[in-house]
Amino acid sequence: MTLSIQFYTMLAMVGMGSVFGATLDTYNRFLNRKIRKRWLVFLNDILFWILQALFIFYILFSVNFGEVRFYIFVALLCGFTGYQALLKDLYKKLLEKTIQGCVSFYNFLVRMLKNLVYSPIKWMVLLLVTILLGFGKGIWSVFGFLIKAIIAILKIVFTPFFWVVKLISRLIPKNLKKFVEKLYNKFAGYLFPFVKVIKTKLKKWFKR
Repeated sequence: MTLSIQFYTMLAMVGMGSVFGATLDTYNRFLNRKIRKRWLVFLNDILFWILQALFIFYILFSVNFGEVRFYIFVALLCGFTGYQALLKDLYKKLLEKTIQGCVSFYNFLVRMLKNLVYSPIKWMVLLLVTILLGFGKGIWSVFGFLIKAIIAILKIVFTPFFWVVKLISRLIPKNLKKFVEKLYNKFAGYLFPFVKVIKTKLKKWFKR
């Protein structure tokens, strides 16, 4: 391995040490260990360290084709220590501002969508429902008025007819009335069972 490659490897590993420190702080910031279950924290820690190892090895492979030397670990430690001493506080402040900015932008998007999309749709739906209910009530009122008018007209039309029928029934002899009643009872005795059978069959057919 040439001297230039060794130099680039040292710089890359110092940078990776700093990146690892920043990544570790970011990971701890979002993990919230105190409110997480232990098994979940343990699983996340294992995955985090595996990903970090794979990422560092990928950078090392890109620089010197994966040759591991002792100074590589020293360079990683130097980069991590330099981050802890010089960049940690600055990075944490920047991270918090970035998180707050993302949260504020998310809240802004939610409010904008609520005011521009959700609220107009909600009011349009309410207006449409109100119009339909008013239209339905109007139709029902008109329909009820028509029914009452038809009933009143039928009463006016058939009242003289009922008077005539009553007058005729009073003029009919009693013997003829009894004969008509007997004939009606016989007819009803034959007809009503037949009607009941038909009604029962129709109910069964509709149920099917």
